[in-house]
Amino acid sequence: MKVLSVVGARPQFIKASPLVRAIGRGHRSILVHTGQHYDANMSDIFFEELGLPAPDVHLGIGSSSHGAQTGAMLAALEPVMIDTRPDWVVVYGDTNSTLAGALTAVKLGLRVAHVEAGLRSFNRAMPEEINRVVADHLADLLLCPSGAAIANLKAEGRVRGVHRSADTMIEALADAAARARAASAVLDRLALAERGYVLATVHRAENTDGHDRLRRIVAALGALQEPVVFPVHPRTRRALADAGCVPGPNVTLIDPVGYLDMVRLESAARLIVTDSGGVQKEAFWLGIPCVTVRDETEWTETVESGWNVLAGTDTQAIVDAVGRFRVPATRPSLYGEGRSSQAIVQLLEEMI
Repeated sequence: MKVLSVVGARPQFIKASPLVRAIGRGHRSILVHTGQHYDANMSDIFFEELGLPAPDVHLGIGSSSHGAQTGAMLAALEPVMIDTRPDWVVVYGDTNSTLAGALTAVKLGLRVAHVEAGLRSFNRAMPEEINRVVADHLADLLLCPSGAAIANLKAEGRVRGVHRSADTMIEALADAAARARAASAVLDRLALAERGYVLATVHRAENTDGHDRLRRIVAALGALQEPVVFPVHPRTRRALADAGCVPGPNVTLIDPVGYLDMVRLESAARLIVTDSGGVQKEAFWLGIPCVTVRDETEWTETVESGWNVLAGTDTQAIVDAVGRFRVPATRPSLYGEGRSSQAIVQLLEEMI
């Protein structure tokens, strides 16, 4: 069996790493990097720390508008798929790389598997929502991390090829958490104490393109009476400058960090403020309280369990959510136990 995986952004590198390794143990794995995330801190270090092999093909697309970037990916992916003729094309998550990989494959008559299928924010203003909906309606195999995801697909008439599959990210996190505690020096480098800071990440277009929303989030971080560490996505750094945002003296802006350093920062934080879906899940799995600066989340189970609070982008609402957060007494098992990759390979084999 020949399986071509399309990745392009750092969350996809994490999701793909356990599955690519599982595929490679008995089949031919072809890894294609679109180049959506391309600098060393957003790409290269993730391949190194996750044990991902170097991409078989690197398209080098880079950043651009949604239309230009997706169009360039379509044009570049087509000859790769024609040349390799894989039995499966696997796409991950909800980025432009996901959409381009699924659409190119379907137009060439190739089977598509979507890892992390069925998630919905029900906010069509989010580019990610469009990507995930279209990918789900193109895919032959829909690998859902939760019962809610399966229910979302059923409501849209998708029942064939739908399977409950544990989240592959937990496999990567389980391996990285132990290694990060032993190998990462990020706490010493930043002079941070365990549980002595809040970790913040903001990167979604709804928060970075809307300068008012970004200003309110940054104001909230500055109003917290404790240190805040803020690894800044390149798009967010440009948006901060464009919006004239000057973080408070308690907020330390740093460049994006590698996977091991990020896991160490997450696991040692008192609380995390984020708009990232992946960070919401990682916070839950690590047992760290999370305040999400969005109006909705695809990971509704983390909110229902009490480990995640939706605060929106109102400054006082964010400050209040951080201040009144009480850690729940229990933490349920969500999104599987970290043994999904081999089960996915078996499904790929069976469906051929």
